[in-house]
Amino acid sequence: MKLTVKTFQKLAFALDFKPNFVPVPLSLKSFTDFGQDKCESRSFKFLREEIPVRLSHIMREFHDLPDSFSSRKSVQLVRGWYERSYEELQRYEHQDTSDPKVLKQFLENIQAILNRHAKVVETMAQGVMEMQETFNIDPKSSTELQYFLDRFYMNRISVRMLLTQHVELFSRDRRRKGGDHIGIIDPSCDVGQIVDIAYNNAKQLCEQQYLISPNMDLILCNNSNENQSIQMVCVPTHLEYMVFELIKNAMRAVVEFHSKETEVPNIKVIISKGKEDITIKISDLGGGVPYSVTDILFQYHYTTAPRPQENGPSPALAGYGYGLPLSRLYARYFGGEISLSSVEGYGTDAFIYLKVNPEDANECLPVYNKTTSKMYDTNQVVPDWSSPRPWNQSYRTFCTGTRFYHTSSWTQRLNTCKHKQTFTDRLQRENSI
Repeated sequence: MKLTVKTFQKLAFALDFKPNFVPVPLSLKSFTDFGQDKCESRSFKFLREEIPVRLSHIMREFHDLPDSFSSRKSVQLVRGWYERSYEELQRYEHQDTSDPKVLKQFLENIQAILNRHAKVVETMAQGVMEMQETFNIDPKSSTELQYFLDRFYMNRISVRMLLTQHVELFSRDRRRKGGDHIGIIDPSCDVGQIVDIAYNNAKQLCEQQYLISPNMDLILCNNSNENQSIQMVCVPTHLEYMVFELIKNAMRAVVEFHSKETEVPNIKVIISKGKEDITIKISDLGGGVPYSVTDILFQYHYTTAPRPQENGPSPALAGYGYGLPLSRLYARYFGGEISLSSVEGYGTDAFIYLKVNPEDANECLPVYNKTTSKMYDTNQVVPDWSSPRPWNQSYRTFCTGTRFYHTSSWTQRLNTCKHKQTFTDRLQRENSI
């Protein structure tokens, strides 16, 4: 869709105006509480304001990218998708929230947006590869690129979470499925079952490529009730993605490190539920990695595997360099973390930390403000995340949650939400995604 001059002017004005509003970070408890109420008009009212704000914050950062990256055709294509989706959502700003036709049209529109953005990760990755093939990327440009991609993909995760949750709750096709799920959230997700599913999927992929795969030793440690399985409130697809990527990496390391042996050692997975965290530890005897490369394992397009062939006969086990950084973003999205501890010549331990209590599992969202653009020019510390975490308070970037939450725009938008008390209570606690 080509933008007319008038539409482009409106879009440019909106993109200058919307970033003055601050994204509203939600907790998993807020998602489940609202999902149980299932008020479509309130969801519509919230999303028509919140989604454009989230989109505008990341769209403004496109202007700060180096030309060597922003000029790539793939990047321009993604930018066009965002502009189109933003412009479509702006049409609902003054629509009647109780009109069934408007609600139906909005539902269909966000389904179209989800389909349009389905290939964003792959397309943006293509843009990065195009830049790498054309230019020699210096350390500063590489750091800026990692910074942007972390924020861009985290923003994408948050937007898809909101849109997909709305579709799952209010689409007739989805409602017929029934079950205990609240939208895409499972309030009683069996973590052990998710690990089994992820292991079997990784095992199948490993055997396709190597004709052998390690077995898994699974240990459950439920400190609250030894006789029960370990359950938590979470998005199962997010959890499965994280576990699958880590087990897949462990399998490849084990098989390749023991390639001259007829049998390979097992992978050991420990799931422990404490008062604050659920920890998933994945241990392998795959030879580990040098300490010098530990920090760059989470960089986009860094991989220890060869680049897979395009249009190959089967899915590749590794080689794209996106599994670890995206997995870590999924963990961080609701206040968790992923870390690695490796012993070169022996093996690696991977840890997934997740929040036990859904009220503590809060979104962590990138925030664009007047100082964010300085990140692309200097090493100055800037407040550009909604929730303070050790990983986003480095010398490159940090966040101060309370700085933004007392502005008039925040107060005005908060007063329009029925869950005002829920958000206020959350803001009085430590802000955490």
